[in-house]
Amino acid sequence: MGETTLEQLKKYNGSSPKPDDFDAYWSRALAELDSQSLEYELVPADITSPLAECFHLYFTGAGGARIHGKLVRPMAASADAKGPGQAMAMFHGYSSDSGDWFDKIAYAAHGITVLALDCRGQGGLSEDNLQVKGTTIRGHIIRGIDDPNPDKLYFRNVFLDTVQTVRILMSMEHVDEERVGVYGCSQGGALATACASLEPRVKLAVPVYPFLSDYRHAWELGAASSAYEELVYYFRLFDPNHEREDAIFSRLGYIDISNLADRIQAKVLFVTGLADTICPPSTQFAVYNRIQSSKELLVYHEYGHEYIPRLSDRTLQAFLNL
Repeated sequence: MGETTLEQLKKYNGSSPKPDDFDAYWSRALAELDSQSLEYELVPADITSPLAECFHLYFTGAGGARIHGKLVRPMAASADAKGPGQAMAMFHGYSSDSGDWFDKIAYAAHGITVLALDCRGQGGLSEDNLQVKGTTIRGHIIRGIDDPNPDKLYFRNVFLDTVQTVRILMSMEHVDEERVGVYGCSQGGALATACASLEPRVKLAVPVYPFLSDYRHAWELGAASSAYEELVYYFRLFDPNHEREDAIFSRLGYIDISNLADRIQAKVLFVTGLADTICPPSTQFAVYNRIQSSKELLVYHEYGHEYIPRLSDRTLQAFLNL
């Protein structure tokens, strides 16, 4: 299937495989996470605001890695006056980090606590202590793909970090655990989707043009010019005759968010641009069309993988209405 009409996209459910033991895989992963402590360390940030308190937050993630995030919460006096309020877990794009404090302060000014995760081993301060057999070349999708143990896939641990992030938020006294949502763009949109899939208490998910979906189809569409280019590098160097193609895409099925989407119980505001050449629209619709919970689709016909005007305003309103 190529990138065709909107009506056709609304019927597309993906073409990548789902491993037979997919549910058992994630049940085992979540059981492992249940043994992780929700304790965390706060270090005051070197930025001050009359509207919010800013902290570096550290916790121990899956496999014992030290994970970092930025915590921005409403000023204590204001929060105490209003009682427990809404919270957002924010996830960033591929190879980036949790970003500036500024946009988090804007949410906190409206009474919303934000915890923005640094993905392990990417542009932020989180530690990646994963030891795997096989190559990484460039990119994290293929990290762990050659290890005999599928639990060594890099994104398995990142998905678990997102769950721990929202669980930590839910444990905070000033946060109403019934009003916690997740948000992110590109890789962040994928992580928002995965988090809402694996933690049923999440009430709202706002994934914007999500990555990490429908890998085989992304490759078939021409991955060399998209965010999925590392698949091309992998096959060129390690399987140029595609003798292991089925096995590779089956392994990637464990960390394919389209395979997780039907677990979501949260309300979903899903954003896609039909001109997206980085994460092809069909790979995104493979996720949206499998979501069974209450959902709304925002389609930007002339926009791609880029800044979308007024979307931040729409997102803020969605979280204020949590």
